[in-house]
Amino acid sequence: MRMMSVIVTGTDEYDIAPAIDEAGHDVTAVDIGNLETLEAAGVDTADVYVLTELEQATSIPLAKERNPDVTALVYADGSLPDFARRQTDLALDPALFDPDEVADELDS
Repeated sequence: MRMMSVIVTGTDEYDIAPAIDEAGHDVTAVDIGNLETLEAAGVDTADVYVLTELEQATSIPLAKERNPDVTALVYADGSLPDFARRQTDLALDPALFDPDEVADELDS
């Protein structure tokens, strides 16, 4: 398994950040996904960007603009706005995918 740098943004209602940490990855959790916060969290070198709050969907294009190679993963209930859907690599419904399963598959 390769250790990955992961940023988790939002309220993390389903506890994906602790699951990713327990899977052996380097996790930085932030409440707000604005440019200043994402830069401070290391988005320029992150492997994965996880959004847990759809109200912050504008953070996906921000993360992709700073790091086009980052994998954008949405782990939340509901539907993404179209503008964010185009830049999202994977969207998973927490009702269908357990946080531990998602964390274990990050480097696959």
